[in-house]
Amino acid sequence: MRLTRKELLGGAAAGALGAAGVYELVDKLGDSPVRAAAGPRPAEQHLLAEAKLLVHDGIEVIEPPLHHQVVTARLGVRRQPDELARAQAALEKALRRIEERYEVTPAGLAVSVAWGLPYFRRFVPDLADRHLPIDRRASTSAKRPVSAAFDATRFPSDLSTTILERNEVAFLLRSDDREHVADGAESLFADTDGLFELTSIRKGFQGGGFAGGRGLPKEMALAAGIQGADLIPDGAQLFLGFTSTQRQTQGPSRIANFETLGLADVREGYFRGGTHMHLSHLFENVEAWYLDFDFRQRVDTTFRPGFEAREGAQTLRQAPEDAVSDADLKGDFRRVGAIGHSGSIQPTSRLHMDIKGTDGELYPKGSAIPQRADFNTLDNPFFWTADPGRDRHGEQPEAGLHFISFNPSSDDFRRNRLAMDGRLPDGTRLPLGQGSRAQGLNSVIRTTHRQNFVVPPRARRSFPLAELL
Repeated sequence: MRLTRKELLGGAAAGALGAAGVYELVDKLGDSPVRAAAGPRPAEQHLLAEAKLLVHDGIEVIEPPLHHQVVTARLGVRRQPDELARAQAALEKALRRIEERYEVTPAGLAVSVAWGLPYFRRFVPDLADRHLPIDRRASTSAKRPVSAAFDATRFPSDLSTTILERNEVAFLLRSDDREHVADGAESLFADTDGLFELTSIRKGFQGGGFAGGRGLPKEMALAAGIQGADLIPDGAQLFLGFTSTQRQTQGPSRIANFETLGLADVREGYFRGGTHMHLSHLFENVEAWYLDFDFRQRVDTTFRPGFEAREGAQTLRQAPEDAVSDADLKGDFRRVGAIGHSGSIQPTSRLHMDIKGTDGELYPKGSAIPQRADFNTLDNPFFWTADPGRDRHGEQPEAGLHFISFNPSSDDFRRNRLAMDGRLPDGTRLPLGQGSRAQGLNSVIRTTHRQNFVVPPRARRSFPLAELL
């Protein structure tokens, strides 16, 4: 089924929060997973309760929510303690109303609130200086205190046009039910009328055809007329074909919390149970990926050169004991002059030893640290933007990814992303040309926007630190 331009655009700014557009097809083309009954609500905002595990090709996979939406905003309040106190109470009341209607699970609705550094600098600068966690590892390297949250930067493979955003807040909504997301977004901003000036609305989906059939990404890409959509393998979880939510590629439990691994000093503990979030958007050249790379080359590029894979496989083993070491990565480059995506980041994104976290859990060597919540999109680059000129907003749908990663600090994310460009923590610089095939997935993706955020614990999600003024 092909869509008209009106159906693809979905709605003007006023109705964009609840508008479906092309994403209405997600419910028609994909089946909502059967979820377990809700358990206790996690103290962490970024953790999803009752995530479903399934087995695909003999490998455990986390089945993510079908529908995702990110709303970014500036604040429409003044820097006055009494006004901030009222705003804090209003937002918390609105969030609790949503939680009274929906469990914080994929079957219900999970809402996470992330705060940009512009918020802390504009409204609570002195308190932020005292309470925001400090990155111990980055501080040791820099020989000065380095915050666990700092501004996003462009990376070597980014173009000069990559926009470094300055949003003050971002809301992440996730559910298997699109109507839950629409209702949550609409009621949230209706109940906080005047507090937020929206800057963007970003929508998308995540889900594979593990039960058979074409799979959601292929069906959605075909409906939107994406170049190369017919080349996406049946059953793929994402546009680029390979499953990304193997249980062993996602950080377990509370590993991404600021405090768990000891990477960050949470000082007096205000942000204990919180984390750092990186948000970016990137375009994916689906047609080039499938026409210019055969299956063997796609495996080498996504994982590492020579990675063992059955022809046509989509879900591949990424166990802790198989994690690529720094020496392995350098050896791959010496041998073939190229690096793979997961192979490049595993030396920085996996534990080098067993670590007992501050939560009492033992995290074994090779465990992944980041917890990702990325999702495919047909936005170009956003479903709606307050600044179409700056964001180079287009009406034609484009295949892309809204990338979300929870890490213990900005520097932890930075180290992983630099490794994708061959910039290693020990100072080694692998000579990779910008956009070259040797650089792994960077040859078929283009990042348009980036920003870092602080995600407080659930108890302090509403205007953090404002009550201390």
